[in-house]
Amino acid sequence: MIPALFVRAAARRSLVNSSVRSFATKPPTSPNAPQPKRDAPSSAPQDNAAAAEQPEATSEQVKADDPSVSALPSLDFAPGEEPHRERTGAKSSKDSLSSIERKRRFWGRISAGIMVFGAAAGAWHSGREWEDDELREMRMRREDAPDTRWGRTQARFKGLFGTFTEPLWNELLPPPLPPPHQKPFTLLISVDDLLVTSTWDRQHGWRTAKRPGVDYFLAYLSQFYEIVIFTTQYHYTAMPIIEKLDPYQFFIAYKLFRDATKSINGQPVKDLSYLNRDLSKVIIIDTHPEHVSAQPENAIVLPKWTGQPGDKGLVSIIPFLESIAIYKPQDVRPILTKYQGKDIPIEYAKTEAEAKQRHIEEWQHSRKNLASSGFTFSSLFGGSQKDDSPVPPTYLEQKRREAQANYREEQAYIAANKAHFDRLLKEEQEAYEKQMPSTFWGAISAFTQPPQPGQPQPGQPPAQNQPTATSA
Repeated sequence: MIPALFVRAAARRSLVNSSVRSFATKPPTSPNAPQPKRDAPSSAPQDNAAAAEQPEATSEQVKADDPSVSALPSLDFAPGEEPHRERTGAKSSKDSLSSIERKRRFWGRISAGIMVFGAAAGAWHSGREWEDDELREMRMRREDAPDTRWGRTQARFKGLFGTFTEPLWNELLPPPLPPPHQKPFTLLISVDDLLVTSTWDRQHGWRTAKRPGVDYFLAYLSQFYEIVIFTTQYHYTAMPIIEKLDPYQFFIAYKLFRDATKSINGQPVKDLSYLNRDLSKVIIIDTHPEHVSAQPENAIVLPKWTGQPGDKGLVSIIPFLESIAIYKPQDVRPILTKYQGKDIPIEYAKTEAEAKQRHIEEWQHSRKNLASSGFTFSSLFGGSQKDDSPVPPTYLEQKRREAQANYREEQAYIAANKAHFDRLLKEEQEAYEKQMPSTFWGAISAFTQPPQPGQPQPGQPPAQNQPTATSA
């Protein structure tokens, strides 16, 4: 029994030594290559020369001779290679599809086919003939609209993305008031770098400065024009500035913000075709030429105001705008085109001075003709023939004096009733704050519940909805 244990232990040591020695010295061979047969080691002790000449036993022979050795892992394989696996002939399920997967692919093909068919049908329907209501909504004339099926398809397809590039409303302003309440001309004015300018520093943050003469500019021209503020700012940033410029809402008729502009290559453009006004009676003043690129013939581009305290840019352009409103031309666009690229205040001052000189010359010529005839107004009462009467004012000067008198009268009325106007503004602000909900759930309920009869809607002053009390 004891000799048998020594023999088994010697066999295990011989197996491990031979495997390690073979793994370290022999190059890796394929697992399918035939292995040389080796004789089992002798249990008798031999010298070193005899052990070197005798072939070593393989692991397979040892496993066959001794069942206890079969549990040992085999090291007789090349590193990095997987053991050889024999094919059994059974079909693999790796590339096969389940019934659920086949159904999903089938319905996916059906859905893709329906989408392709729907797109083709929609493209064909988009090439139909134009309708009058559609052309009116797209602001195109029939003679200017595409007349081919492919052109109509493209135009309608581009119209699908108009929500992101077109103004929020098709008509930016309500219809004009009936005469005589409606002003004959509309003046659109920008805000940034024209009426105000803003600066920022670390000490004070954002600060906004009002341009010199802006109050007189708005109040005086509001007699002749329908004043509309048209800015590329958003409502929440521009509205506080506009409220400072016209606190009592006497001079500015309407306000248009960023959502009323048209986006062209990411640049906001003020397209006047959406204005709901006759463009022959519309003037827009801006400091950015790209903002008025849609209708440059209606635009006056002024230099930017950067905060100079003694600036007179707004006041100096008043006579030009005033003369247009007084003389009432049929179309303002040829006049504005004539002054494009020029210093309008200086050029118009020359034109007005020349007109004044012609008026004086005509008056003097008429007086000479009367003097040569021997009849004057003073001769009727026996007066001298010498006439020292001053030159009568021109038609423009007469209307200008009337407008300035109206301006002074209006300013006096506002100054006399300033306390009353301030009280009305305060009451309106307090009523508006009471209507605004103070909690999140209050805001939800205010928009979900319908207003009761006689109750003002959220965001509107009470005077617009509540009936006024009448005396019996």
